Amino acid sequence: MAVITLRGLVLGRILSRYKRFLADVELESGSVVTVHTTNTGTMKTCWEPGDRVLLEPASNPERKLPFTWIACEREGHWVGVDTGIPNKVVAEAARRDVLPGLSGLNEVRTEIKYGAERSRIDVLAKDEGGRSVYIEVKNATLRCGNHVCFPDAVSERGTKHLRELQAMVREGHRAAIVFFVHREDVSAFDVAREIDSAYAAELDRAEALGVLILPVQVGLLVQEQSQGWALTWTLNGLLPWVVR
Repeated sequence: MAVITLRGLVLGRILSRYKRFLADVELESGSVVTVHTTNTGTMKTCWEPGDRVLLEPASNPERKLPFTWIACEREGHWVGVDTGIPNKVVAEAARRDVLPGLSGLNEVRTEIKYGAERSRIDVLAKDEGGRSVYIEVKNATLRCGNHVCFPDAVSERGTKHLRELQAMVREGHRAAIVFFVHREDVSAFDVAREIDSAYAAELDRAEALGVLILPVQVGLLVQEQSQGWALTWTLNGLLPWVVR
C-alpha cells in the first residue's frame, strides 16, 4: 500500500558528499549545485560518485541550499537517504493502521517527550486495549551482503533509545522499534554487531524483555511525470531478523 508520495523532484548525479550535511550534485542541465543532506550517518553502501539522485526543491526560495537529497540509485535500486522520511511514513501508516507487525493503533501522535533520559519518541499511539505504544524509528540502509544492517556507525543515542523503550515495557506499556529498511536489494535484517557491539547487546536485551523488533521492508517507486519526478513509499511487510 502506498503511504506517502513526493512530487516535483529533480534528477541529478551525485559528485561528492562532505561536511556531513553537504553534497555536490550535477543537474541534468549540467550545472552543479550544493544540496543539503539530512543523513548524519556514514551512508556507506548508499552511493558512489556518478549515481543518479533525486532532490526535493526547498519550499523557501530564500533558503541557502536550494535542494535536499532524498534518494540515490545504487546499481539499479533506489536507496532512501533522507532521515526525515521514515518517521513520516511510519506515523502515516500507524494512522491508517497498516504498519506491518503492529495493528490496532489509534490516537497517533509524534515527537513526544518521555523517559528518564529525556528522550523524544518518534510515534506514540494507543492499542485496541488502550495501552500506550511507544514506537522508535530507525533508517536502515547499510548493505552487508544480502542483509541490511543497523547502525552504520557507533550510536550512543540509539542505545539510549533502546534503554528508554525497555523502561516503558517495565512500566506496563508496549514498545517497538521499526527498522525502516530504505532499500529493496536486501532480504534480511541484521544488527551491525561488529560496528556497535553495545547497541547490538542492548537490542538483544530489548527483544528479550518484549520490545517488538520490526524490520519493515520499504518499496520505493520512482516515476517521471510532467512536473518532474515522483517518489512513492510503500510498506511491503517484515524482513526476517538474523539472530546470532
